[in-house]
Amino acid sequence: MNASTGTRVGHDAVAAKGWLGASKWLLLRRLTQFGILALFLAGPLAGVWIVKGNLAYSYTLDILPLTDPYVALQSLLTGHLPETLGLVGIAIILGLYLLVGGRAYCSWVCPVNVVTDTAGWLRRRLGIKGSAHIARETRYWILAMTLLGSAVTGVVLWELINPVSMLHRGLIFGLGAAWMIVLAVFLFDLFVMSRGWCGHLCPVGAFYGLIGRFSPLRVSAAKRAACNDCMDCFEVCPEPQVIRPALKAAARAAPPAASASPARARVDDRLQLPEPAAPASQRVRIWTRISILTWLALFALEFVYGF
Repeated sequence: MNASTGTRVGHDAVAAKGWLGASKWLLLRRLTQFGILALFLAGPLAGVWIVKGNLAYSYTLDILPLTDPYVALQSLLTGHLPETLGLVGIAIILGLYLLVGGRAYCSWVCPVNVVTDTAGWLRRRLGIKGSAHIARETRYWILAMTLLGSAVTGVVLWELINPVSMLHRGLIFGLGAAWMIVLAVFLFDLFVMSRGWCGHLCPVGAFYGLIGRFSPLRVSAAKRAACNDCMDCFEVCPEPQVIRPALKAAARAAPPAASASPARARVDDRLQLPEPAAPASQRVRIWTRISILTWLALFALEFVYGF
């Protein structure tokens, strides 16, 4: 339900374009995500080895190597230099996401995105209100800790608990206990914090987000004049902070309106408001607790696995 208008999210779009037209980008994302999974699953399940490996490293048609640069960076910090094919795979992935933007990985490739989107959809359907607050910068702190932890321990630490890798490997080789990590992410987004994992905690998304800062592609609002100010974009987007610059740029380019509608006034007010943030002292406490818990969890896993 859209809190601003009192109607179901997407109601106006469905009424104007039909369900298929209003959902085309979501359907394309799901088609891409499940298509990538199908390519990886074709080998183990059907013996058709189009793609070998997983999202950390893959080899397509015995020609194309693709390497996750975040995993490779952790490995490099442990003292292991990637082989030539691994370096080529890193260059390809970095070049791709420098071009299209790092968030393309999160929304078009990452299998956990399906889990968190499902949690967000169910949260709206159940009408669950209230949410914990964790600053978006927290994911960058976790990213830094995983890199430092890998350098100190000599182990690619994040891969021990990375739900992206665990889900992807689990779907290929069998989930085992990995379902507990995936379930924890789902329940966290459902009951604790709306869009909490992808937007505030995941260091993989933080890493690709840093890459995306250098991308020439940006979110834009080219048809701002046709917008009816339903604000559904703010309701459904897991990264709503990318909407504000696009709408502000479009507003500056457009001629001033003679009179603003109540809906337009709500949008303008929202554009003027800064991103909600916790007080500095609260952010420090949150980061400190997360840092301590992350280090304890990683070193506990190191001890359990005997590294």
